[in-house]
Amino acid sequence: MTQPKSYTLDAPGAVLHYDVREAGAAAGPALLMAGSPLTASGFASLAEHFGDRTVITYDPRGAGRSERVEAAGEVTPEQHADDLHRVIAALGGGPVDVFGSSGGAVNALALVARHPGEVRTLVAHEPPTAALLPDREPALAALVDIRQTYERDGFGPGMAKFIAFTSIHGEVPAEFAEQPPPDPAAFGLPSDDDGTRDDPLLGQNLLTCTGFVPDVAALRTGPTRIVVGVGAQTEGELAHRGGLAVANLLGTAPVTFPGHHGGFLGPDSPMPGDPAGFAATLRRALAGTG
Repeated sequence: MTQPKSYTLDAPGAVLHYDVREAGAAAGPALLMAGSPLTASGFASLAEHFGDRTVITYDPRGAGRSERVEAAGEVTPEQHADDLHRVIAALGGGPVDVFGSSGGAVNALALVARHPGEVRTLVAHEPPTAALLPDREPALAALVDIRQTYERDGFGPGMAKFIAFTSIHGEVPAEFAEQPPPDPAAFGLPSDDDGTRDDPLLGQNLLTCTGFVPDVAALRTGPTRIVVGVGAQTEGELAHRGGLAVANLLGTAPVTFPGHHGGFLGPDSPMPGDPAGFAATLRRALAGTG
């Protein structure tokens, strides 16, 4: 695989940055890897295992190099989906294969529904679709409280609550949003407020991503083959449960991937995964052989 070449793309309200790793002799359609708010750098190790494909990674709007030029606030999965559509169009159009993880999986589900025919196979890994869970009310209430904490007190307190929330195994307790906030220092986070409110997770994608409800009819009747992935080490966590919920709506069996929520992350990550093992599972999922 060649070194990635970086490109920019003008979009309404943002300038998108994406990278293309050209394959010498491609054995399949291009593979687009998408996260949110995870940027292109998070997929570097995974991309190395797909040297037989052209691999595209990108920074979603408001994250990394893809600066927003409109007023701050939440970005919707539909907006992210249209950005993915623009990247695919800039590459010459589909169909491509897509691997979407976390918020990227949510955005890719919106892409497939809004732009049918552009994606051959979508592997949606651990979409945190809290709105689909039986305990959606306390889960969404907790997420609103996290957002309000961030807006009121800043990044450290907001992220501390988010970490506590994502550490829950099983249903979210009804009283979770009313619990005292954890100490940010316990997670190595700053307690002081720097005044910024543009964090890609807490300030731009938290509520619209977790509150997203897929267009099941469009997904079921469209031409895209959809595989839902969950982590081997994340059973009971919200994103794992969200993946199971999406698979259930689609009437499919989920595929278990190695590791945690970021099981594809490389050795330089604060939470490294198993990129080689993850890539092997992803390759089978894309091929329909496992």
